[in-house]
Amino acid sequence: MAQIRVIRRRIAAVGTIQRITKTMQMIATAKFTTAVQRAKAAQPYSQKVRQLVGEVVSAAGDLQHPLVDGPADSPKRELLLVISSDRGFCGAFNANVLREALSHVRALKQSGLNLDLETSGKKAVGVFNFRRIPIAHKHLFGDKPDYAEIEHLADRYIAEFSDGKYDAVRVAYMQFITNSRQVPQLVQLLPLKPEAAQAAETPTADALYDFSPSSEEILDDLLPLTVKTTLYQAFLDASVSEQIMRMIAMKSATENASDVHKMLKRKYNRARQAQITTELMEVISGAAALE
Repeated sequence: MAQIRVIRRRIAAVGTIQRITKTMQMIATAKFTTAVQRAKAAQPYSQKVRQLVGEVVSAAGDLQHPLVDGPADSPKRELLLVISSDRGFCGAFNANVLREALSHVRALKQSGLNLDLETSGKKAVGVFNFRRIPIAHKHLFGDKPDYAEIEHLADRYIAEFSDGKYDAVRVAYMQFITNSRQVPQLVQLLPLKPEAAQAAETPTADALYDFSPSSEEILDDLLPLTVKTTLYQAFLDASVSEQIMRMIAMKSATENASDVHKMLKRKYNRARQAQITTELMEVISGAAALE
C-alpha cells in the first residue's frame, strides 16, 4: 500500500510538471512569433544600410574616418558586450554564447590586452561573477529590446571608441539564421571595415556617384547608423534565438514528462493488480481455513 501511495504522488508531481512545461512552451511560442516578426522587419533595413555604406565607401575611394581606422595610439584595451537571457530553461542558448565569450576573454588575457566587460541578461552576470571576472556595466533590456535604449548604448560605444578608449568593441550573441539553426557569434562592432565586408557583397559597388553633400559628410551619418542598426539587430536575433530555444526545450521536457507519466501509470497498475491479487489470496485462504 505504501508503494502505491508513493507512485500516486509521483504521478501527480509529473502531471504538474507536464502542465507547467506545456504552459511555458505556449508562452515561448507566442513570444517567438512576436520576436521573429520584429527581427525580420528590421533585417532588410540593416542590410540596406550596410550595402549603402559599402557603395559609398567604394565610390569615395580612400576613406579616413575614426570609426573605420580606430585610434591612432593603441590603448591596448577592448570592450566586450555579452548578450544572454534573464531566465533559464532555454536549452544551450546561454551556454553557447558564454562559451564563445569566455574563449575570447582567455585569448585577450594571453595576448596581454585589457578588457572592459559588459553584460545584458542576468545569466551572464552569474557566470562571470562565479569566475570572478569583473563586469564594468550590467544592462537589462528584457525580451523586447527598445531601439531608443540600444541607440543610447551604441552612442556611448561610438563616443568612447572615437575618444581612443578602445582598440575594438565586440558583441557576443546568438545569431538567428533559421528556426532550426542558431549560431553563437562574436561580432566586431567597431572599428567598421565596410570596404572589405560590404563592397564585395554589393553588385553595384562600381557605380558612379556624384555626392552632395560630400562623401565624408554622408558617411558621418551612415557609419554611426550602421553601428546602431548592427547592435540592434544583434539584440533582436538574441531575443528570437532565446525564445525558440526555450520553446524547443519546453517541448522536449513536456514529451519527457509524458513518457514518465505513462511509465509510472503502468507501474501503478502493476502494483495495484499485485495488491488486489494479494487481498484475494488472503480472503480465499481465510475462507479455506474456516471450512
